[in-house]
Amino acid sequence: MRAIRLGAFYFAAVFAVGFALGTIRSLALVPRLGELGAVAVELPVILIAAWIICGWLIGGQRLSPSEAAGTGGVAFVLLMLAEAAVSVGLSGRAVTAHLALYAEPAHLLGLAGQIAFASFPLIRH
Repeated sequence: MRAIRLGAFYFAAVFAVGFALGTIRSLALVPRLGELGAVAVELPVILIAAWIICGWLIGGQRLSPSEAAGTGGVAFVLLMLAEAAVSVGLSGRAVTAHLALYAEPAHLLGLAGQIAFASFPLIRH
């Protein structure tokens, strides 16, 4: 139960930061750098934020390895669901079209970052 609670908080905090950074990326960086360049600039910033948030959230918690992995797993699932909901809801694309985006380099790089985000609770454990 603790992994679900911590994973939900971890997701929510990082998603809020990512939503703000994503707005800046879309409006300021994509026109100048293209999609892949913009993601490459944004990714280290969001990963640093996720690392800090993760440390703040699990610091002082005595988590077992399975709880730490569960925290990251819950956060990852929530992040993927939220990303799909925003993609489908705001752009009107079908779920299959959203999933097809992961074949593009920028989205593949973003997915790698999301996997790193999910691994942070276990790494910091």
